[in-house]
Amino acid sequence: MLRRWARGRFTVALSGGSTPRRLYELLATPATAARIEWSRVHVFWGDERCVPPAHSASNYRMAHEALLSHVPLPAENVHRIAGEDPPEAAAAAYEATLRAMFGGERTFDLVHLGMGEDGHTASLFPGSPALAEERRWVMAVHAAHVESPWRITLTPVAIERAAQVTMLVTGGAKAARVAEVIDGGGQGLPVQHLRGAVSWMIDAAAAAQLRRSV
Repeated sequence: MLRRWARGRFTVALSGGSTPRRLYELLATPATAARIEWSRVHVFWGDERCVPPAHSASNYRMAHEALLSHVPLPAENVHRIAGEDPPEAAAAAYEATLRAMFGGERTFDLVHLGMGEDGHTASLFPGSPALAEERRWVMAVHAAHVESPWRITLTPVAIERAAQVTMLVTGGAKAARVAEVIDGGGQGLPVQHLRGAVSWMIDAAAAAQLRRSV
C-alpha cells in the first residue's frame, strides 16, 4: 500500500498505546524500511495525550523511539500534535494543519487505530461528545477515568474521510469487545461510530469469542 501514492505522497495517522509498538519496530527494520520511499511519507497521529513530547505517555515519543528515529523520514513530514499546549489550542492548531494538508473531501491514505477494552478508539471514549461531532476534524476531550485525561483526538468526521482505516487489536482482554463489534450486538461502542472502509488485524486471543471468521 505504501507505494500506491494517490497524490504523490502517502499520508498515515498512527495510533498510540502499547499495541502498535511491535508493528512500528518491524517497519523500522532495514529490510522493510528500504522498501519504503520515506521522502514521500507524511506521518500524523490519531490522538495524543496532553503531555510534552518527551513524556513517557506521549504517543509521539513511542512512535519516535520505535520507528521514526530509525528511518530517513524528513523532519518536515512529521506532523505531531502539540500535546504540551492548552488542549483547545492544540486541537485547533492540528485541525488547521490537517485542513491545510488535505483541503477537500479526502483526508488520510491510511488511519491506523487500535481498540481498548471499553471499545474506545483513538481517544474516542464511550459517551464522548466527539462521537456526535459533525463538523470538526479534531477535538480536545476529557476522560477522567484514564491516564492523562486530557486528550486531543481525530473525530469520526476526519477518520471516515480516509481512504482506509485499519484496526489492530490483540489480546484476550479485548475478545468480548471484538465479538460485539464484528458479530453485532454492541450498544453503540465508540469504534462502531466509524463508517467506511475498515479492516481488522486481530490475533487469535482477540478473536477467541467470534462466532464467524473474518
